[in-house]
Amino acid sequence: MNYILFDSAVREALLPFTYTRPVADIRMGILTIREKWEHYLKATTSSKTEEYLSRKFPMHASDDNVFINGSCFPNPDLVAQILSLKTGEALIQSGDLIACATGSSTELGPIENYEAREVETSVMCLRNTWEIFSRNGEALEADFDLITHGRKSAPISETNKLINPERIFLEAGAKVEYSILNASEGPIYIGKDAEVMEGNMIRGGFALCDNAVVKMGAKIYGPTTVGPYGKVCGEVSNSVIFGYSSKGHDGYLGNSVLGEWCNIGADSNNSNLKNNYAKVRLWNYATERFDQTGLQFCGLMMGDHSKTAINTMFNTGTVIGVNTNIYVPGFPRNFIPSFSWGGASGFSAYLPERAFEAAKVMMARRHVEFTEADADMLKHIFKITKKYRKY
Repeated sequence: MNYILFDSAVREALLPFTYTRPVADIRMGILTIREKWEHYLKATTSSKTEEYLSRKFPMHASDDNVFINGSCFPNPDLVAQILSLKTGEALIQSGDLIACATGSSTELGPIENYEAREVETSVMCLRNTWEIFSRNGEALEADFDLITHGRKSAPISETNKLINPERIFLEAGAKVEYSILNASEGPIYIGKDAEVMEGNMIRGGFALCDNAVVKMGAKIYGPTTVGPYGKVCGEVSNSVIFGYSSKGHDGYLGNSVLGEWCNIGADSNNSNLKNNYAKVRLWNYATERFDQTGLQFCGLMMGDHSKTAINTMFNTGTVIGVNTNIYVPGFPRNFIPSFSWGGASGFSAYLPERAFEAAKVMMARRHVEFTEADADMLKHIFKITKKYRKY
């Protein structure tokens, strides 16, 4: 079988993160959704996504295609049902397509075209941006058990203070010294060649992915994920950082999600709780309005390649698009469109040519090339987000 993860209608509600990636490449827990599926299926996957993303994320078809909803998370029962699908059959949950076998066709078509049956297990599917952090604990627990099953952690230095050490796992090359690791409320996973410097206090669940770093003196509350090559310091609580992003200095980040290639300036902070303790409303690209999250704690959603200067302040429930640069003192508004430059006193358009210069330098520092595919993707995002910019 050839497995293709498709973007369903929820893609719009998962912007700004899905401006720059298929839904399946969202990181939640330890792994991306794609990595979870590939682990279970023991096979590589591709994506059926927006045309402008297809150059960077091409779809690979065959004569025996199985499409899987890229917003849904695998579990053993679901995987078994997918493996049993025959051409023309589909799995649905509450009217939503979860998976289907199309043979040589690369078109999904309506559910009515299939011999459909309800999934016989509970399936976790991502539907809103705020679920990335609010359900991160569930995903982290599942990934920890999946990755560490039957394996033994690398040795943990005796300089550390460990609480519930059987739920702490270090991959080869991971370094942790003179820190407190408390896994009593969730597991702690330290990836390959990742480093926790001296003097850190970490309460799980926590995932520090491959080659990521916790700098000295951080206070981290779970469930929190720091993706590959990420850097964190200061106070971080219940947040997800996809990878290659830095919050490398003091300041607070809570109940938040950062995409890739973001940078948070020193002493920047976000609010995650309204002064009147009301439930937080958050900008939703699908409805193009501020929708109720049902959450009392909700912080910052920041798309890829966005950056802040030192001492930047964010209100509760702020959504920032792709390639923004925020540097003016004060609280900017709580929805900042992609390719914006400025802050509380006003914004101007951040033209792609200038944005690409910064992206090339930042990516080169991590030995990653800024490609023509990246440039074309971001130019398209600049065009389709113009309607949100009034400057």
